[in-house]
Amino acid sequence: MVLIAAPMASSGGGGITLLLPLILIVGMIWFMSRTQRKQKARQAETVAALQPGTKVITTSGQVGIVEEVDDEYVTLEISDGVLVQFVKAAIGRVIPEETEDVAADEPADEADGETATEPADVKESVEVPDAGADKVQDKPKLPPTHTEN
Repeated sequence: MVLIAAPMASSGGGGITLLLPLILIVGMIWFMSRTQRKQKARQAETVAALQPGTKVITTSGQVGIVEEVDDEYVTLEISDGVLVQFVKAAIGRVIPEETEDVAADEPADEADGETATEPADVKESVEVPDAGADKVQDKPKLPPTHTEN
Protein backbone atom coordinates (compact mmCIF):
# COMPACT_ATOMS: atom_id res chain seq x y z
CA MET A 1 0.00 0.00 0.00
CA VAL A 2 1.44 3.31 -1.06
CA LEU A 3 0.36 6.61 0.44
CA ILE A 4 0.71 9.66 -1.70
CA ALA A 5 0.86 13.06 -0.04
CA ALA A 6 -1.13 15.51 -2.11
CA PRO A 7 -1.39 19.18 -1.15
CA MET A 8 -4.86 20.29 -0.07
CA ALA A 9 -6.57 22.87 -2.22
CA SER A 10 -6.71 26.24 -0.48
CA SER A 11 -9.29 28.90 -1.11
CA GLY A 12 -6.70 31.64 -1.15
CA GLY A 13 -6.87 34.67 1.13
CA GLY A 14 -6.43 32.56 4.27
CA GLY A 15 -5.11 35.53 6.23
CA ILE A 16 -8.26 37.59 5.64
CA THR A 17 -10.61 34.82 6.73
CA LEU A 18 -8.72 34.47 10.01
CA LEU A 19 -8.50 38.21 10.55
CA LEU A 20 -12.20 39.02 9.99
CA PRO A 21 -13.58 37.21 13.12
CA LEU A 22 -10.82 38.78 15.21
CA ILE A 23 -11.77 42.26 13.98
CA LEU A 24 -15.45 41.58 14.79
CA ILE A 25 -14.64 40.44 18.33
CA VAL A 26 -12.44 43.47 19.01
CA GLY A 27 -15.19 45.75 17.64
CA MET A 28 -17.83 44.19 19.92
CA ILE A 29 -15.60 44.54 22.99
CA TRP A 30 -14.90 48.20 22.15
CA PHE A 31 -18.61 48.95 21.65
CA MET A 32 -19.60 47.31 24.96
CA SER A 33 -16.90 49.12 26.92
CA ARG A 34 -17.95 52.43 25.35
CA THR A 35 -21.55 51.85 26.48
CA GLN A 36 -20.41 51.03 30.02
CA ARG A 37 -18.29 54.17 30.16
CA LYS A 38 -21.32 56.28 29.17
CA GLN A 39 -23.45 54.63 31.88
CA LYS A 40 -20.78 55.27 34.51
CA ALA A 41 -20.54 58.91 33.43
CA ARG A 42 -24.34 59.34 33.71
CA GLN A 43 -24.28 57.69 37.16
CA ALA A 44 -21.48 60.01 38.29
CA GLU A 45 -23.43 63.07 37.08
CA THR A 46 -26.55 61.89 38.89
CA VAL A 47 -24.69 61.35 42.16
CA ALA A 48 -22.83 64.67 41.87
CA ALA A 49 -26.12 66.55 41.40
CA LEU A 50 -27.74 65.13 44.56
CA GLN A 51 -28.95 67.71 47.03
CA PRO A 52 -31.34 67.61 50.00
CA GLY A 53 -34.98 67.37 48.97
CA THR A 54 -34.35 65.35 45.81
CA LYS A 55 -36.51 62.24 45.41
CA VAL A 56 -34.47 59.22 44.27
CA ILE A 57 -34.74 55.48 43.62
CA THR A 58 -31.87 53.23 44.67
CA THR A 59 -30.59 50.35 42.59
CA SER A 60 -32.44 47.98 44.95
CA GLY A 61 -35.73 49.78 44.33
CA GLN A 62 -35.96 51.78 47.57
CA VAL A 63 -37.62 55.18 47.10
CA GLY A 64 -36.63 58.05 49.34
CA ILE A 65 -35.94 61.74 49.69
CA VAL A 66 -32.34 62.89 50.10
CA GLU A 67 -31.76 64.38 53.55
CA GLU A 68 -27.97 64.64 53.63
CA VAL A 69 -25.07 64.01 51.23
CA ASP A 70 -21.61 63.06 52.56
CA ASP A 71 -18.41 62.11 50.75
CA GLU A 72 -19.33 58.42 50.56
CA TYR A 73 -22.92 58.14 51.82
CA VAL A 74 -26.36 59.55 51.11
CA THR A 75 -28.96 59.68 53.87
CA LEU A 76 -32.50 59.05 52.59
CA GLU A 77 -35.80 59.51 54.36
CA ILE A 78 -37.87 56.51 53.31
CA SER A 79 -40.83 57.26 55.60
CA ASP A 80 -41.75 59.96 58.09
CA GLY A 81 -38.82 60.11 60.50
CA VAL A 82 -37.10 56.98 59.11
CA LEU A 83 -33.59 57.77 57.86
CA VAL A 84 -31.39 55.23 56.07
CA GLN A 85 -27.84 55.61 54.78
CA PHE A 86 -26.90 54.33 51.33
CA VAL A 87 -23.60 54.30 49.48
CA LYS A 88 -23.61 56.93 46.73
CA ALA A 89 -23.14 54.23 44.08
CA ALA A 90 -26.48 52.70 45.15
CA ILE A 91 -28.45 55.70 43.86
CA GLY A 92 -30.04 54.51 40.64
CA ARG A 93 -31.94 57.52 39.34
CA VAL A 94 -33.58 60.77 40.30
CA ILE A 95 -37.37 61.01 40.16
CA PRO A 96 -38.39 64.23 38.39
CA GLU A 97 -40.52 66.75 40.26
CA GLU A 98 -44.25 66.59 39.51
CA THR A 99 -45.12 70.17 40.45
CA GLU A 100 -45.24 71.30 36.81
CA ASP A 101 -47.50 68.40 35.78
CA VAL A 102 -49.98 69.02 38.61
CA ALA A 103 -50.35 72.69 37.69
CA ALA A 104 -50.95 71.80 34.04
CA ASP A 105 -53.63 69.21 34.94
CA GLU A 106 -55.80 71.62 36.94
CA PRO A 107 -58.69 73.27 35.09
CA ALA A 108 -58.34 77.02 34.63
CA ASP A 109 -61.43 78.01 36.66
CA GLU A 110 -60.41 75.88 39.67
CA ALA A 111 -56.90 77.30 39.58
CA ASP A 112 -58.37 80.81 39.94
CA GLY A 113 -60.24 79.79 43.10
CA GLU A 114 -63.68 79.70 41.50
CA THR A 115 -65.81 76.66 42.13
CA ALA A 116 -68.52 75.34 39.91
CA THR A 117 -71.96 76.12 41.35
CA GLU A 118 -73.91 74.22 38.74
CA PRO A 119 -75.09 70.81 39.89
CA ALA A 120 -73.73 67.89 37.96
CA ASP A 121 -76.13 65.85 35.87
CA VAL A 122 -77.55 63.20 38.16
CA LYS A 123 -78.76 60.06 36.47
CA GLU A 124 -81.63 58.19 38.02
CA SER A 125 -80.77 54.78 39.31
CA VAL A 126 -82.70 51.94 37.79
CA GLU A 127 -83.39 48.80 39.78
CA VAL A 128 -82.59 45.62 37.92
CA PRO A 129 -84.34 42.51 39.17
CA ASP A 130 -81.96 39.74 40.18
CA ALA A 131 -82.68 36.97 37.69
CA GLY A 132 -80.60 34.35 39.49
CA ALA A 133 -81.76 34.98 43.06
CA ASP A 134 -83.66 31.68 43.28
CA LYS A 135 -80.84 29.54 41.86
CA VAL A 136 -78.04 28.12 43.95
CA GLN A 137 -74.65 28.56 42.39
CA ASP A 138 -72.66 25.45 41.67
CA LYS A 139 -69.50 24.95 43.64
CA PRO A 140 -66.39 25.85 41.66
CA LYS A 141 -64.82 22.79 40.12
CA LEU A 142 -61.26 22.23 41.24
CA PRO A 143 -58.69 20.55 39.03
CA PRO A 144 -58.01 16.91 39.85
CA THR A 145 -55.30 16.33 42.41
CA HIS A 146 -54.21 13.06 40.87
CA THR A 147 -54.20 11.51 37.43
CA GLU A 148 -57.11 9.33 36.53
CA ASN A 149 -56.58 6.14 34.53
